[in-house]
Amino acid sequence: MAAIQKEQHRIGRIGWLRAAVLGANDGILSTASLVLGVATAHATHTNILAAGVAGLVAGAMSMAAGNTSLSTPRQTPNRPISNLSARS
Repeated sequence: MAAIQKEQHRIGRIGWLRAAVLGANDGILSTASLVLGVATAHATHTNILAAGVAGLVAGAMSMAAGNTSLSTPRQTPNRPISNLSARS
């Protein structure tokens, strides 16, 4: 009789890819919107470029700051209750 093998899936470890794709889409859309808004105000090429670079830097810093403050749902039950009440 053949032994039944359990299928091995890596769906639990693919969260970084989802975050990367959604983050890239968010960054592209927000930067493009910022650049188009500045361009429609009849700004110079230098001002449009400066706004685009500033938007990219601000978006990257925002994503980095948000990524360090979040924890996975698996970590939340292990956190002491005193830490949870202090954040509220």
